[in-house]
Amino acid sequence: MEDKKDTKIRGYLPSPNTDVDSPDYPSDYREETAAEIAAPVPLIRTRDREENRERAEGGTGMGWAALVLSILSLFVMPILFGAAGIVLGFIARRRGAEGLGAWAIGIGAISIIVGIFILPFF
Repeated sequence: MEDKKDTKIRGYLPSPNTDVDSPDYPSDYREETAAEIAAPVPLIRTRDREENRERAEGGTGMGWAALVLSILSLFVMPILFGAAGIVLGFIARRRGAEGLGAWAIGIGAISIIVGIFILPFF
C-alpha cells in the first residue's frame, strides 16, 4: 500500500529530471555508493634511506664479482664458474645489488645449461 501512496504523491509532484534515462527520484535506483580516498603515502626516513644505500653499495662489489664469474663461465669451466656466479649472484641480490645479482644468476644458469647439454656435441 505504501507503494501506491508514493506513486500518487509522485504523480502530483513535478518531475525534477527531463531526461528519459535518469530516474525522477533518487529512490528509484537501488544501488550503494561510497566515497573513495587515496591511501596515505608512507614517508621514508632518512636513516632508512641511508641504510638502503649502504646495503646496495655493499652488494655492488659482490654483484660485479658474480657477473664476472658468470661471464667467465661461458668460456672456461662452465659448471664450476657458473655455479659460483649463481651463488654469488644470490648473495649480491640479498645485499641490495638486485640487477647485478639477477644478471649473474641468469648468465650462470645459461652457461651451465649450455655446458651440460650443448658443448658435449662439439
